[in-house]
Amino acid sequence: MKTKIYYHDTDCGGVVYYANYLKYLEEARTEFYAERNISMKELIARGHHFVVARQEIDYKAPAVYGDMLEVSSKILELSGVKLFFAHEIKNQEGRLIVQAKTLLVFVDKGLKPAAIPEDIKKKLEQK
Repeated sequence: MKTKIYYHDTDCGGVVYYANYLKYLEEARTEFYAERNISMKELIARGHHFVVARQEIDYKAPAVYGDMLEVSSKILELSGVKLFFAHEIKNQEGRLIVQAKTLLVFVDKGLKPAAIPEDIKKKLEQK
């Protein structure tokens, strides 16, 4: 997924505000699901969704106003109730900006862990 850095993404020092990278990771996961025909809206209607249980992020270099960032996402692990992603964010020159890992847990309406349905697992495993 590509995203452009706008002025509102930056802090007073002119670099991307650190918390905005979490937004970019979320957007990339949303695109990852969409590319595999997984609708979060439909999952929620079925009474389930994914929640972030843990987030690790390493800031390698700053991104600045006007940069074009590319966010890549891949699944590291998919098991019963867990989905573990690895993400990289690079700028237009290919410089590594962020490395991150996100652990998601599939939950029901009561926010209790629930098994990821087989149809969703199969879609997630698509390349």
